[in-house]
Amino acid sequence: MNRAELIDTIAAETDLSKAATGRVLEVLLETIQKAVKKGDGVQLVGFGTFKSTKRAARTGKNPRTGEAVKIPATTVPKFVAGAKFKAVVDPKAAQRKAAKAAK
Repeated sequence: MNRAELIDTIAAETDLSKAATGRVLEVLLETIQKAVKKGDGVQLVGFGTFKSTKRAARTGKNPRTGEAVKIPATTVPKFVAGAKFKAVVDPKAAQRKAAKAAK
């Protein structure tokens, strides 16, 4: 599903126009990006958490020449899916986890 299809689906489920839905989606994504850039996490209970993590400097390998390459430290965005989202994607895994916790 791409952005246009997502907007169409949301607009069909709500009383918003496609233009209004597009603006809401744009503001939502910009707000999440700004918060994560600042170092804040954005937690949407049941869906997941957006946050930034630091990746340490490391030595990589140039696949063409095989020589070692220094890769600098960097900050990258990370998304961790929530329990409800995981259960929707793989209901059997959620059932196994619940059965294991009951023991």
